[in-house]
Amino acid sequence: MNAAKRRTLFERLARANPSPTTELKHRTPFQLLIAVMLSAQATDISVNKATAKLFRVARTPQAMVGLGTERLKSYIKTIGLYNTKAANILKTCRILIARHGGQVPRTRKELEALPGVGRKTANVVLNTAFGKPTIAVDTHIFRVANRTGLAPGKTPLAVEKALLKAVPPQYCRHAHHWLILHGRYTCVARRPRCHACVLYDLCEYSDKLPL
Repeated sequence: MNAAKRRTLFERLARANPSPTTELKHRTPFQLLIAVMLSAQATDISVNKATAKLFRVARTPQAMVGLGTERLKSYIKTIGLYNTKAANILKTCRILIARHGGQVPRTRKELEALPGVGRKTANVVLNTAFGKPTIAVDTHIFRVANRTGLAPGKTPLAVEKALLKAVPPQYCRHAHHWLILHGRYTCVARRPRCHACVLYDLCEYSDKLPL
């Protein structure tokens, strides 16, 4: 996909959704961090159901630690891998208290040093909580980037690097959210909704599919 098409692609996504954001419900960077940690191999809907109750009783790292392992598990047991996630959340909260004054750090290095926080989670927090032009490549973004020809790559990291080069600077701030939402609701894995896609004429995949 050439530069002109890439610019047009983001112009259309921006026009359709001027203020995109994550569908994970949160009020603070800490709540976002916990929600993203819980979202690994889980849907945003399932995470939101769990955190709606969890965040009523634990809005800070201190309160989360105060719950203890078993009480925390009782709130997140409907989410996959909840045993591991509970352990990582409590370890992370203790580090936030001990090293960061109970606040979520604003650098990738510090975020990735937290248990259960990888590059993708760090990118989401940096982008959504702190406005950094990062792109967290999940399964939806990986699919959209490869399928459309926007930023092909064989691994999530390769796609991320390609996207950081491909996305016009003025669209970097929201590119993550536009692409993930497009992959979640339009450019779905099975039977992509090409007939309803605003990017149809720009997409390399659409060349193979008649409307």
